[in-house]
Amino acid sequence: MSATQHSTPAPDAPVVEAVSPLSEAFRMFRRNRPAMAGTVVFLILLAIVIYGALYGGDPFEIVWAPQTPPGEDGFVFGTDYLGRNLLTGLLTGGAPTMVVGASAAALSIVIGITIGAFAGYFGGWVDTLLMRVTEFFQVLPALLFAMVLVTLFSPSLLTSSFAIGIVMWPQTARLTRAEFLKIRELEYVTAARAIGARDRRIMWRVILPNALPPLIVSATLTVGVAILFEAGLSFLGLGDPNTMSWGMMIGANREYILDAWWPVTFPGIAIFLTVFSVSLIGDGLNDAFNPKMRER
Repeated sequence: MSATQHSTPAPDAPVVEAVSPLSEAFRMFRRNRPAMAGTVVFLILLAIVIYGALYGGDPFEIVWAPQTPPGEDGFVFGTDYLGRNLLTGLLTGGAPTMVVGASAAALSIVIGITIGAFAGYFGGWVDTLLMRVTEFFQVLPALLFAMVLVTLFSPSLLTSSFAIGIVMWPQTARLTRAEFLKIRELEYVTAARAIGARDRRIMWRVILPNALPPLIVSATLTVGVAILFEAGLSFLGLGDPNTMSWGMMIGANREYILDAWWPVTFPGIAIFLTVFSVSLIGDGLNDAFNPKMRER
């Protein structure tokens, strides 16, 4: 008999397949029932908004008697204090609300990630200076500052998006800074420096992709907050006066709520469902990207 024996694996040994973190996160998200419910609700609202944008109705047109109750005279949601069709307003008013919310959130995320990345990666006086700027914006009354900016540049969808984005970036900046501070000391970042990679490549090609999971969650929640900001500005009359939005519908009819509840209630429900569904999606992403939740 030979002195050396070769062992062969058992034929029935289980084969373990490697699963990527992204696939595992997606699987966790699909198992999260509230998150999936929020996704379904948001997709339905998005489809309604897209249909409303293509619908072509005039939400400012006076079509019937003022304050017609829902279901009467063929008006599903009734009319407002001027006699405008609320259904048309709900269909066409969702697009400006979501567009401003999404664009403002995108602007705040870009600013926050940029400032947080430079502060967390370089540290020292760069970190100190950028964090002082962040703290300055963080202590400002966000809604009041946004109102001032919109008033200075005249109300429009563009100025609303700009004003909301400018006041919302500090939280993203602080989160990005924390992630960069943690990741920049890891071995693969040190190895990238050792082979001569430039700071720009290390920041955006090495560190940022590994810092994305919490930033994606933050971005999702930022969209909901931006939608609320837009509704608040429109409610106060600081939205685009030539574009109907859900916040404008509530603000225009708030003085008549004791006589007619529906012109305020239905746009409020639309805003609530949108923000609530986005929040459920954000919570689901947070659980999906959280390693501790995966273990549980």
